[in-house]
Amino acid sequence: MHDIGDGHTHPHGGHDHDPSHDHDSSHGYDAGSERWKHDGVRVIPGDRLDPNTAQTPGMFRQAAVNAARVGAQRIWAGTVAIEPDAKTGVHHHGALESVIYVVSGRARMRWGERLEYVAEAGPGDFIFVPPYVPHQEINASTDEPLHCVLVRSDNEAVVVNLPDVAAAERPETVYWVDPIHKHP
Repeated sequence: MHDIGDGHTHPHGGHDHDPSHDHDSSHGYDAGSERWKHDGVRVIPGDRLDPNTAQTPGMFRQAAVNAARVGAQRIWAGTVAIEPDAKTGVHHHGALESVIYVVSGRARMRWGERLEYVAEAGPGDFIFVPPYVPHQEINASTDEPLHCVLVRSDNEAVVVNLPDVAAAERPETVYWVDPIHKHP
């Protein structure tokens, strides 16, 4: 231990860390720089989303955050709307992971090689879709639109539509099960 003259001792000598001297915290930006004015936080108004994104029959996707709109490097986010009693075409999102947050309405998800599995989600629920999983979103309501927020693990919207999937007649219901949530 070395006494550094200020009453503090350090095992290897040295000095107290002064955060004002932390040169890495701004990642190349000068804290007073005008650059952050337009390259910092962005607010994307909900009425200015971009419909010029990959689409799947039966749903309407709009991009909010992607490389083209805000320079996103590792994420894509947007919205999807599905009319009452409608369903999407079968599709997957390549190597991307997807998260769907249900804002309003009732989502019925089918997935698998023949859409042999099914689960439902309502407002406030999150849905996780792993890479390459064939799936279909269904609006389970006959009179209310389904509105969701989508987030994907890359800055471009990868959509691979699978028009020739023969759907199973009676899908198996799958419940959320993990170490603390058992089958109902």
